[in-house]
Amino acid sequence: MHTQWTLTEEIYHTYKYFRNLHVWDFERQPEWPEVEMGLIRVAFKLNPDRFHYMVVADNRQREMPTDDDRNIHSGHAMPLAYKEAVQLTHPHNQMFKNQVDDKYQYTCEVKDNKVHGWISTKSNVGFWLISPSSEYRSGGPVKQELTSHVGPTTLTTFISEHYVGTDMETRYKTGEAWKKVLGPVFIYLNSDSTGNNPQYSLWEDAKRQTEQEVEAWPYDFVASSDFPTRQERGTITGRLFVNDRFVTPAGSAYIGLAPPGQAGSWQTNTKGYQFWTQTNETGYFTIDNIRPGTYNLYGWVPGFIGDFTYQNLVNVAAGSEISLDRVVFQPPRNGPTLWEIGVPDRTAREYFVPEPYKNTMNPLYLNHTDKFRQYGLWQRYTELYPNHDLVYTIGVSNYSQDWFYAHVTRHIGSAYVPTTWQIVFELPYVNWRGSYTLQLALASAARANLQVRFNKEYSRPLFSTGNIGRDNAIARHGIHGAYHLYSINVPGRLLRTGTNTIYLRQSKALGAFEGLMYDYIRLEEPSTA
Repeated sequence: MHTQWTLTEEIYHTYKYFRNLHVWDFERQPEWPEVEMGLIRVAFKLNPDRFHYMVVADNRQREMPTDDDRNIHSGHAMPLAYKEAVQLTHPHNQMFKNQVDDKYQYTCEVKDNKVHGWISTKSNVGFWLISPSSEYRSGGPVKQELTSHVGPTTLTTFISEHYVGTDMETRYKTGEAWKKVLGPVFIYLNSDSTGNNPQYSLWEDAKRQTEQEVEAWPYDFVASSDFPTRQERGTITGRLFVNDRFVTPAGSAYIGLAPPGQAGSWQTNTKGYQFWTQTNETGYFTIDNIRPGTYNLYGWVPGFIGDFTYQNLVNVAAGSEISLDRVVFQPPRNGPTLWEIGVPDRTAREYFVPEPYKNTMNPLYLNHTDKFRQYGLWQRYTELYPNHDLVYTIGVSNYSQDWFYAHVTRHIGSAYVPTTWQIVFELPYVNWRGSYTLQLALASAARANLQVRFNKEYSRPLFSTGNIGRDNAIARHGIHGAYHLYSINVPGRLLRTGTNTIYLRQSKALGAFEGLMYDYIRLEEPSTA
């Protein structure tokens, strides 16, 4: 679904503040045939002669090239490894020469995707798309979506497969009815007659307006009978604890309501509504403005592996106030930690992200917290490891310097080959009769198959994920996609007193983007309980 709107001269000069709201009622009748739906979004195309400055966040804003600069047929740009990315070889403005333009460099997690848009420095006018709520979006708070990009284009996306893959595709069977209200989203135009610093003043005003819209949610004027007012919604409160050998308050945990399902199913649910918040530093949480319905309470705690699911369904009635009091999450663990790599935060952010190529860099992300958003970083692996793969030694190596952010293929000539990473560790004693556990958490997977072997590189794998993932996070400048956790039983007889080696082989190698990202790896010794 697309909406196109070209702003007119009259709008620029007649209104200091222009407000508009859009809401979409989707309904499917049970007698309709089976259908699959992978994308619902609204796109606004602005006047390209006026809007050149784009803003996604305080530290993600810049003057942008034009759509014509991306035209490979006119010789202005050169195609790169996938169609969304081009190198600007002959742009109209030479400041963009050799830069890479790719809309995925400007994606944003749902929890942070409240406002973005464009500024016309010619007219000192701003166009902003404000999303005061995420209840109608799919995939949870850290699902990544497109925002604004060259066009000038501004998007609001409700359902997409971005950074997850076909698991996010919505499938309707014959006889299945469905309703969902998407939005409202708020379109806001502002202007600055002083012209002193419109990039700053208009953006700051847009942020203030966003705070007002969030406070006003849910709106009381929406005509749809399927959009409950504030009085018709419910509230849930509680306190989350985490029990990992001892019980502590779960501070800064993500906790939310989503349609009933298995632990973690909220990552791919597209048909229902979701309501998320974060606990405070002592574990208390409040989820308000919940539409009446039946939900599971889901969550996860940064610093711990695994997904939390409350044992009982939560039934929210109109006007209800539900107190869950004390809720305890027991993350997966079978024994004490022998060693660990990384930080369990569902991303690969803490690992080694290489420097970008100077001839294809986006200057916005130099000296930036999001340095992973540069084009071509996956190619650096072959340069760093041209003849042998990564070897990480526990107690010697440092994961922020020695663990490449993505387990990718090696490019040799015109071919790509699988790669096998090694983890080397010492054991002063082995419980031959016991069972060790390898906790393996993945932050991303794209057409990958990870095989795990202990001490024999060419033996039959102890464990294989099988073919998993289509989130394309490696190509799309993401540091995570969909989360996967594997608790792998390791018989003590496979280990040795002294030096041991784990072989992690990503066996799929049809191209540059088969691979995965690790969130966290931990080896546990047999339980002493």
